[in-house]
Amino acid sequence: MTDAIKNTSQGKVAIIGIGCRLPGGADGHQAFWRNLVQGKDCVTPTPADRYDLITLASRHRDKPGRLAAGRGGYIDGFDEFEPGFFGISPREADHMDPQQRKLLEVAWEALEDGGQRPADLAGGNTGVFVGAFTLDYKILQFADLGFGTLAAHTATGTMMTMVSNRISHCFDFRGPSLTVDTACSSSLVTVHLARQSLLRGETDLALAGGVLLHMAPQYTIAETKGGFLSPSGRSRAFDASAEGYVRAEGVGLLALKRLEDALADGDPVHAVILGSGVNQDGRTNGITVPSGDAQIQLVRQVCAEAGISPGDLQYVEAHGTSTPVGDPVEANALSRVLAEGRTPGSACYVGSVKTNIGHTESAAGVAGLIKTALALRHRLIPPHINLERLNPAIDREASPYEIPTRLTPWPEHDGPARAGVNSFGFGGTNAHVVLEEPPGRPAPAPGTPRSPLPPHGPPPAPPPP
Repeated sequence: MTDAIKNTSQGKVAIIGIGCRLPGGADGHQAFWRNLVQGKDCVTPTPADRYDLITLASRHRDKPGRLAAGRGGYIDGFDEFEPGFFGISPREADHMDPQQRKLLEVAWEALEDGGQRPADLAGGNTGVFVGAFTLDYKILQFADLGFGTLAAHTATGTMMTMVSNRISHCFDFRGPSLTVDTACSSSLVTVHLARQSLLRGETDLALAGGVLLHMAPQYTIAETKGGFLSPSGRSRAFDASAEGYVRAEGVGLLALKRLEDALADGDPVHAVILGSGVNQDGRTNGITVPSGDAQIQLVRQVCAEAGISPGDLQYVEAHGTSTPVGDPVEANALSRVLAEGRTPGSACYVGSVKTNIGHTESAAGVAGLIKTALALRHRLIPPHINLERLNPAIDREASPYEIPTRLTPWPEHDGPARAGVNSFGFGGTNAHVVLEEPPGRPAPAPGTPRSPLPPHGPPPAPPPP
């Protein structure tokens, strides 16, 4: 490795691979990007294979046992899986949470996207960091009070720890394997933890992201009672008519390496992580009420670690849930902090992917990060949809940023293009990540082949006892 690469990549982490399943038929980051640049609204009526809307849906949240709207963001084929590819028996797969199943698929695809051979990583210190929040499949298996649905594989199939540990076991990864629950900020927290692990030398490659799938109505009913969800089933972040968020499904994992290693190994680089951080709101007016001051403090801290000022960011992917309380708090906090160190007249934009796909909760942070990484790479900012009239509680005059309602070229700037990704959990745990465009490097000679990936999955696991 040259000294120039070392000097420019110290403390930086490369996103070398992306795997995802997101609403709107996005079975990969290419399809996801197409949906974003087209401004597609991927929120749809709840499919019949999730739960019975005829008896459960209602616009009146005070009715016992009812849920709001009956709309959300849903992935295709959520229950489809080829267990033999991963050395899993059909009997075991039947009791495995579909969240575990989809994460295995997406982990393979993130590695494949990064040009990595999973078999070559077996026995090494690859880490797995997964954000998770709800366990609908556990509800379904434990609902039978006669206990007839419980079987030998129920424990490993339904417990939260296995969301990450299943990947490590299947691929024989020996690095840290953690499932993280900070609710809606979970997956961005995992990126922070994975970055720390890489920079400490604890791991040489890490998978980080999150998952959320809907199979039972209980959590949606509970969130309806709490007043979090939109009665109309529309995601309208920062709009005056925002009345709550729309629940959505999502699975996303990033393959991460230290930047100097990625460059030396000739890996693809989608974007570079300059800095990351996590903090807490502490005591607010309610445990689900966010703190603007805590968000400002975190953005300052992460930017300082990255060696930049908040004013150096040209774009911020906001949490932007579409709640009447949370949206103004975040928007006004970003107005204050993004003005710091900003050159007069330099453009900045803020948007939220939740207007396209809904709120994927424990996968929300990674969905926003994937969007932002792709935007940096393509030098385009996707439109923020469903914005007709700005929430009057947002101080537009004090904002140094605009909310783009059409596909927008990346603004002119000095130095590398940079962006932030904001996320906060409903219990008060905030996360922020600062990204930079991928570094320029000489193109490979025409016709230079990359080593092909093996055609088959991991070696078969031994049969269950």
